[in-house]
Amino acid sequence: MIEQRPPASDNFLPKIVSQPVKSGHGMKIGIFAGIHGDEEAGTLATHELIAWASGKPEELHDYELHFFPVCNPTGCHLGTRHSHSGLDLNREFWCGSVEPEVIFLEAELRRESYDGIISLHSDDTSDGCYGFVSGALLSEHLLEPALQASSQFLPRNEQDIIDGFRASRGIIKEGYLGILRAPPEQRPHALEIVFETPALAPMDAQVKATVAAVKRILAEYRELQAYAANL
Repeated sequence: MIEQRPPASDNFLPKIVSQPVKSGHGMKIGIFAGIHGDEEAGTLATHELIAWASGKPEELHDYELHFFPVCNPTGCHLGTRHSHSGLDLNREFWCGSVEPEVIFLEAELRRESYDGIISLHSDDTSDGCYGFVSGALLSEHLLEPALQASSQFLPRNEQDIIDGFRASRGIIKEGYLGILRAPPEQRPHALEIVFETPALAPMDAQVKATVAAVKRILAEYRELQAYAANL
């Protein structure tokens, strides 16, 4: 079941929730897009994922998905990376920011305590898909299959240095400070993946690659959880 929940405050960020078959018993994943206003592919892909969750709820019977398709509405309206305040909101998290979008999203992240966070981006300096993730195990079991799935539509970035970070076949295990992520105090730590498409590629291909990657992450995460439960 898809539900559009009103914001927890008088803020303006839309939030759409896909409920598991048995309420309160689903793996809770937050999917965030549009934190950079000029990266439309993630927002369009999120809307396709919402339609998928609405049309085929049986495929997500064990998930509670929270979709945030537009995390920077003023930037999206202006077509700029930054918000109307001139700040990159994806460098403002967990550092005492007074930006209203960041305050709202931090409150959501704290209240919901997500099992996993997937952030969707585009990079106009990259010639292929890549991603950021924490830990070798997650790289192997989640981001690697996601990059394989997205390669049906766009190539993988195979460079050794991507966005200033060392990479291995499109997988980066470092990251920027201040990005959208789980609260620092959250235990256990949430799964955190940032998926990036090449922004200069055709938009349709970017959207298809992103949707394929997210679906694969969810499928692999389900298998990982089932395996852990049987240990």
